[in-house]
Amino acid sequence: MSTTYQKLQAKLAEVADLNNAAAVLGWDQEVYMPPKSGELRSRQLATLSGLAHDMFSSAEMGDLLEQLDQDGSLDPVQQANVRESLRDYRKSACYSRDFVEKLSEARSDAFQKWRKARQANDFGLFRDSLEHMVALKREEAALLNIGEHPYDALMDAYEKGARTVALKTLFDDVRGQLVDFVRQIAEKPQVPDAFLTGHFARDKQWQYGLDVLRNIGYDFDTGRQDISAHPFTTAFGSNDVRITTRVDESNFRDMLWSCIHEGGHALYEQGLPQDQYGLPAGESASLGIHESQSRLWENNVGRALPFWTAHYPSLQKVFPEAFSAVSLRDFYRAINRVRPSLIRTESDELTYHFHVMVRFEIEVGLIEGSLQARDLRDIWNDRYKSYLGLDVPDDNRGVLQDIHWSHGSIGYFPTYSLGSFYAAQFYQQAVKDLPGLEDDLAKGHSGRLLHWLRENVHAHGRRYSSEQLCERITGQPLQFRYFMDYAKRKYGDIYAL
Repeated sequence: MSTTYQKLQAKLAEVADLNNAAAVLGWDQEVYMPPKSGELRSRQLATLSGLAHDMFSSAEMGDLLEQLDQDGSLDPVQQANVRESLRDYRKSACYSRDFVEKLSEARSDAFQKWRKARQANDFGLFRDSLEHMVALKREEAALLNIGEHPYDALMDAYEKGARTVALKTLFDDVRGQLVDFVRQIAEKPQVPDAFLTGHFARDKQWQYGLDVLRNIGYDFDTGRQDISAHPFTTAFGSNDVRITTRVDESNFRDMLWSCIHEGGHALYEQGLPQDQYGLPAGESASLGIHESQSRLWENNVGRALPFWTAHYPSLQKVFPEAFSAVSLRDFYRAINRVRPSLIRTESDELTYHFHVMVRFEIEVGLIEGSLQARDLRDIWNDRYKSYLGLDVPDDNRGVLQDIHWSHGSIGYFPTYSLGSFYAAQFYQQAVKDLPGLEDDLAKGHSGRLLHWLRENVHAHGRRYSSEQLCERITGQPLQFRYFMDYAKRKYGDIYAL
């Protein structure tokens, strides 16, 4: 290994140290921080963000990367680390430290205002902070100047190479195929699911969620779970991964599938190469690929009959009043009931994509200026009525339900649908590559699947783009038909289509 590459590796590790120190403070802000600590925390996060930006965007870093970009002696992993770091560096050079600190302060302020607005169930308390955040994100898009649409630049942070025009085409496919399929389901007798609501003691839910996480392979020696208003996953390295969930004693589904979903994210983080800390090869390929891991565990595994063949007896023991008289088949059908809902994170896996469409269209409008943040409550409510046929009764079940905009994460939402579509394609390949996989899952053994994901997805980090990784794994680029084939098989059986 060249001394120049070693120097780069050391410097990128220092940048990662600063970013991860900020991430720890961000995790604390959402989990444990006292309510009156927001102003000081904003300053701390801004300082760390500014220092990390200065270090990464320095002339010395640029010289190192440009020099190594011409070094033919590097191995393929090192070449990928240099290529992706140089790309990141050139993007970082578009930002001044002043802008980075402004954005960091705006994030902390917006999060605090969003939390207060949630407590009061009043979008008006968040509106001004959101308007400021949108203005900064428009400024950021102009600074980056990626693609033909300003939204392209913001999506690129989460899904490299993603383009607004392509996402519009993808959602046209969703409308053209998935909407009609959901209509077919709606014409059938609905699946009974009343037994899924009742009283489910908080402590029992919590313990059961931990047991499920252990079963799918989440390592509690390098991870933990806590409670937050909005479930999330964060990592400070592959040996320190944190997830959160929330508990509703009247509905155990909220906690359980949140655990499995965030557990899928966490398994990806725990599977990234530890020796590539601070380097692209030690980071996730994209948010779409990250979401493929959470959605694969949540839906392709966690809402499938084989998984519950193994786990339903233990659930019946924990909550006998609710489930002792309910058959496995009836439980399986109930947890996959398809019906429009107000809350994205509680929606079924088919209408889920209608929620993403709403957010995608709003974000594109906000960034191009055809929509204004101050009008967002009415815009949101109108689209939910149009797309899902639902009246939004209040802001917490409407425009305030997601944390993302308070973080400035505009461009993130499309990756949720991309992740589901990648998950369907990856899972189909795993079933093909691992004969007897679903028999294993029916016995409570998920180790072979996790090993397959470790080898095919996790181990590569950010060496490949999402499309390249998909082609390596399945031999094809992303194909929406895999998701539709999966949906038709599963729901055709559940609803006797």
